[in-house]
Amino acid sequence: MRWNRWLYLKYVQNTQVRLTCYFLIVLLPLVAVSLYANEVSRQMVLEQSMARTENSLTSVAENIDLTLQNVEELSKLVATSPDLLQMLDKADCGLTPESIVDFTQLLSNLWNITSISQSVSEISVYHAGTGTILSTKMGGKRVQDNSHKEWLMGLAEMNGATGKYVFDHDEIPGGGTVGALIGADSISLVRTMDLHSSRKKWNLLIITLNQSRLSRLMDSVIPSTHASIDLYTKSGKWVSGAAGGLAHSSSRQAADLLKIQVDTRYYGWSLVLQQPKEEIYGKTMQIRSYTYVIIGVSVLLAILIAWGVYTRISSPLHKLTYAIKELSIGDLNVRINVDREDEFGYLMKAYNQMAEYQKHLIEDYYEQQLQLAHTELKFLQAQINPHFLYNTLDSIYWTAKNYDADEISEMVLNLSRFFRLSLNKGKESFSVEETIAHLDYYIRVQQIRFLDSFTVTYRIQEESRNVPIFKLLLQPLVENAILHGLETRANGGELVIASKVQAGALLLSVQDNGAGIEKERLVYIQKKLEQIAERDRFQLTRRDSAWTDLYGLLNVLSRIHMLYGSEAGMWINSREGEGTTVTVCLPLDRCSEDFHLGSMAQQTERTEEMSS
Repeated sequence: MRWNRWLYLKYVQNTQVRLTCYFLIVLLPLVAVSLYANEVSRQMVLEQSMARTENSLTSVAENIDLTLQNVEELSKLVATSPDLLQMLDKADCGLTPESIVDFTQLLSNLWNITSISQSVSEISVYHAGTGTILSTKMGGKRVQDNSHKEWLMGLAEMNGATGKYVFDHDEIPGGGTVGALIGADSISLVRTMDLHSSRKKWNLLIITLNQSRLSRLMDSVIPSTHASIDLYTKSGKWVSGAAGGLAHSSSRQAADLLKIQVDTRYYGWSLVLQQPKEEIYGKTMQIRSYTYVIIGVSVLLAILIAWGVYTRISSPLHKLTYAIKELSIGDLNVRINVDREDEFGYLMKAYNQMAEYQKHLIEDYYEQQLQLAHTELKFLQAQINPHFLYNTLDSIYWTAKNYDADEISEMVLNLSRFFRLSLNKGKESFSVEETIAHLDYYIRVQQIRFLDSFTVTYRIQEESRNVPIFKLLLQPLVENAILHGLETRANGGELVIASKVQAGALLLSVQDNGAGIEKERLVYIQKKLEQIAERDRFQLTRRDSAWTDLYGLLNVLSRIHMLYGSEAGMWINSREGEGTTVTVCLPLDRCSEDFHLGSMAQQTERTEEMSS
């Protein structure tokens, strides 16, 4: 349904498609007649080939029927032979030298029969009295396994006058196969000897068919090298074949094969021939190729004619349509190559002039917005240093009252280093490693202020050390952790600052084990942060009470949104009495020196996102 809709829209909206369809419709009758004639010729060849193959298979089936009849007649003669039965009766008392001589003579007689009959490859006799199998192939063999003896006895009891066919791969009780037991390598006819005698001994006669003869009969009618003929019994078991049965067709689809089956008249065995249809259809390939060439040339001419008409009339309209669509979605650089002086050429020149004028207007607007964004960024940064300076001076005052001048000196030294790195000749970003070193000066000042009541731990992943981030990004978070979290602890406070690279982002976290945040207060903070994150970064207002209430957090959140885009974020997790963790997530692809310097291309992209 979707494809139909797509084709319909193409037909309605595209003149070239419509013209091509008109020309192709004219060709449809010619194409239909050509394909019909080709298909009729293919079916005629297929029917003739099937008729010839079926006649050949019928002839082979009659020969197989005749072979099976000969084997059955031979089994009757051997099974009722007085000489053979007399030799077997003598051995009923056990294996004596005289019975062994008789068995040797019996094997000699059986071997003479196999040498005369081409349909038989092996004859075996099972003597139930001594449990011995006499075979023209492997000589004499005693059956030791009782389960094997019981299986042979069961065959003798159930066979009757016609006998039963067994296969060399059939499994027998007690383990093993029929072929391993009697030495047969093909299908064998098993029947009871002297069935009509009143003294039944349950001796068995086993005649193995000559499989190579069956194969030669079938090979004589194989029509090609890729065809196969297989013989199956009435019950569907595979007997012989040129390619091992239906496994030959496993690599081909059933629809690609021609399958012909002929059953023998008397025994109901089946001959199945399989041949790739492409071999039969090969005789019609030349006609088919000519047909396709005619169709292809006709379609090509139709397309060329439609294209010629389209190029002069509809192509200029298509170019104008495409350019206007691109302009509507914000691509201001699309221009049309004008090589015509007619009415269409005038329209295309007018579009190019309009697009150029529109581009200049929008670029002027973006430049103004870029200046506003840069001013906003500088304003947010400028608010950090005075705020921090007031707290630091307060710390120096209280330290001077409680400690000697050495501690004051250390505080002033760390303070001077902090401000020196903060200014740093206007550098806008530091690596994570440099940022941690910068923070350490500030943290040392606070440790002296709070009498070393807390310790600091840095967990910096190696991959994150050289990632650049904007300066003073973590300082408000560390200040909050110390003043609102650890200030209430007299000792045992711990501040953990960590960084790692994960899933294409840089994760920075500040964690303390201080007082934590009350549940209601935490919900309020998270709600305010979500509201600020959803608002346009150029429309932040200082009149909101949250701006003064959550100054440090909103300062950090505003800067990362302004610098790193909407994919950046900040989360707060806290439990009252256990501590607080603040995590900042920055997209790794935006953590670069060029980005922090505010290259025109990146700033323009962010301004476009704002305006959209």
